[in-house]
Amino acid sequence: MHDSRYDVLARQLTCYSTELKAGERVLIELFDVPAEMGTALIRAVRERGAIPYINLHDSRVQREMLRGTTKEQLIFSREIELKRMKGMQAYIAIRGSNNIYESSDVPGDQLKLASQIMRPVIDWRVQKTKWVVLRWPGSAMAQQALMSTEAFEDFYFRVCTLDYASLAPAMLRLKKLMDQTDRVHLKGPGTDLRFSIKGIGSVICGGKRNIPDGEVFSCPIKTSVEGEISFNAPTVYQGTSFDGIRLSFEKGKITQASCNGKTERLNEILDSDAGARYIGEFSLGFNPHILHPMRDILFDEKIAGSFHFTPGQAYEEADNGNRSQVHWDMVNIQRADYGGGEVWFDGKLIRKDGIFVVKDLLGLNPEVILKSKR
Repeated sequence: MHDSRYDVLARQLTCYSTELKAGERVLIELFDVPAEMGTALIRAVRERGAIPYINLHDSRVQREMLRGTTKEQLIFSREIELKRMKGMQAYIAIRGSNNIYESSDVPGDQLKLASQIMRPVIDWRVQKTKWVVLRWPGSAMAQQALMSTEAFEDFYFRVCTLDYASLAPAMLRLKKLMDQTDRVHLKGPGTDLRFSIKGIGSVICGGKRNIPDGEVFSCPIKTSVEGEISFNAPTVYQGTSFDGIRLSFEKGKITQASCNGKTERLNEILDSDAGARYIGEFSLGFNPHILHPMRDILFDEKIAGSFHFTPGQAYEEADNGNRSQVHWDMVNIQRADYGGGEVWFDGKLIRKDGIFVVKDLLGLNPEVILKSKR
């Protein structure tokens, strides 16, 4: 039976997120997603007068390809994929998974090689197309969130179809403040970190790129990061789960990195290339529906009262020049129920225990957002 929520989500992705126009070519990529959602997207694209193209992926098949792929295969695939991406004006990807650890036994060297060779395709998509990426609420995601499948589906559609446009005024005020800020100081349990974002600029994320959304990001000046940071949200990267990551910085570079039980693998990833030990993003998250981590970064990086700090590649829109095949969003939740914490801009307290305390930013606090929707 067709679920009407598929149609609502498809319209949001095609009308609001990518703002498709007649005649535009759109690549739709679906990873372990029901055919009904693909059908809803194709119909929504055509309703806008745009032209849909579709790629269907299976994570188990993808795993097998990665395990034995060669450099020559990857280079050939890159040329095909890059040529196709250059012909698109928009890109919509929905990424489901029946097992988030499906690629955990793919050799690290293989994952590194694939990431490195295919990077130009991702760069073109990010920099040259209108794009939006989101997950799919399968059973594996419900298990990650420690929820029943039905309850998680209700949560998913509620989060993904949030009225992001209504957050725009407060997000614009946060962007303005970040654009004017030089020194940032992050405080909390195991965290005392200082850096500069002067002249970098900032970017609003309000449902135009990632779904779910709800963040404003910038980027530290590459060599400005000093101090220590501890992350209290678990993370999955390249098929491996990490908990309790702790990083130390000197002159912008990660000089020490440890975590609970997988420190060697953590450092292997941070040694992928010269840029992986420098930071490519700093962001404040404030989605009122997302309160707890579920080992899925598209959700976890938007947690209300959180920030994330990202080893690796910087985005062109807020660029410190760092380049890497790694882009690993690591999340710290600063709400009181997670130990608290503070964000300071140029010596002024901006957010305490996950709650914005500056008058112009009160509209980004969960109780204000949710109250306005009642």
